Amino acid sequence: MKAEKNRTPGSPSSCPSQTHPYHDGKETDVRMWNALDVDRWVMDRRSSLEEARESVARIIKTVREGGDAALLEMARKYEPGAQSVRVTDEEREAAYNDVEDRVVESLIEAEARITRFHELQKEKNLWLEEVEPGIILGVKTTPLDRVGLYVPGRRAAYPSTALMNAVPAKVAGVPEMCACTPPPVLPLTLVALDIAGVDEIYRIGGAQAVAAMALGTHTIKPVQKIVGPGNVYVTAAKIMLREHAEIDFPAGPSEIGILADSSANPTFIAIDILAQSEHDPDAACVLITTDPAMAEKVGLEVERLVQVAPRKEIILKALGKSGYVIAPDIDSAVRAMNEIAPEHLSLQVEDPLTVLNAVKHAGSIFVGAYAPVAAGDYASGTNHVLPTAGYAKTYSGLNVGHFCKASTVQIIDRTGLGAIGDVIETIAEAEGLFAHAESVRIRRASR
Repeated sequence: MKAEKNRTPGSPSSCPSQTHPYHDGKETDVRMWNALDVDRWVMDRRSSLEEARESVARIIKTVREGGDAALLEMARKYEPGAQSVRVTDEEREAAYNDVEDRVVESLIEAEARITRFHELQKEKNLWLEEVEPGIILGVKTTPLDRVGLYVPGRRAAYPSTALMNAVPAKVAGVPEMCACTPPPVLPLTLVALDIAGVDEIYRIGGAQAVAAMALGTHTIKPVQKIVGPGNVYVTAAKIMLREHAEIDFPAGPSEIGILADSSANPTFIAIDILAQSEHDPDAACVLITTDPAMAEKVGLEVERLVQVAPRKEIILKALGKSGYVIAPDIDSAVRAMNEIAPEHLSLQVEDPLTVLNAVKHAGSIFVGAYAPVAAGDYASGTNHVLPTAGYAKTYSGLNVGHFCKASTVQIIDRTGLGAIGDVIETIAEAEGLFAHAESVRIRRASR
């Protein structure tokens, strides 16, 4: 669906430095709230990954050839005194001294809430069902042996992401978890990883961290799977190294889609937009609304709120990739949002459950005015590691199932084989696979 082209005079998208009552007539340097084209927006989110491939290929080659020495050299650019890529037990313990007790307590509570939700997802280790006499079928679920967790850093501490990565792996029963986070390693992140029970922590960030976990080095054993969000370089590296280690999904810069009608609160919408924008200059936000006046109100609120935002510089860059779409009706709005398939989807409409039923593609869905994305980021218990750039069309957000694999089981006795023997033999012979058919005939003829 295309953005509304005929904007009314005085709308945020048509006045590059408009004034309004919130600012006492003073102009602002905020990049104004723009009308968007959905198709172009989706294309732009994907193209940045392709642009990163060449640089990432060079980094992978450096790690493959240089191993630990190359990783340490890269780490020392940001943490000059680093002596090893591995974080020591002493560093873990010391990190608690640099984090306020109330923050540690909040992390412990958040970990418990995340664990509670993810335990609901856990499959039985083994289930068996007799589907007919002599034939019992089932599934045996086992955890992966070793996984790698990527926790972003540098621009900000993300202890919440440490918990989100590690808790479902722990609930699944993964015996070995290693984590990489950019240097300098932040105490908050160390404390969260320790609370979550991560075995190994490495001061490595960017594409080199993904390469180290996928390929392995003298110090770092390779992993079976790599999970966690990162910038376009991290995401590109995950995609490029899938032949060595499976990944969760492409999880790049944060994004939010907001579906709103005239009943929505524009201030709530605006602060949710800022909350995503402050993550990263490449974050992006899309408001799709059936109310043209709502788009203007939200634009004014964004402009007002950004003036006092501590991460204003980052937010302004992200707002340049953000904006709104005017839809003629709610059905059209939902179709457009399904095309975007946002990482986070906020439903701020009069009849949210009806709209929820029509949504097909979204990483995580937040229903109602009092369900900010921040709730899922930290404490509701759902996971905030989610597919971005439209990949929610084909991937689910991080969950316990990402850390398990399933083996089907069949227990068949003579009666059961007799019931399906003719079918097996007939199809096997039609395929020209004599031994397949004979493996059944011999058993049926035995005494």
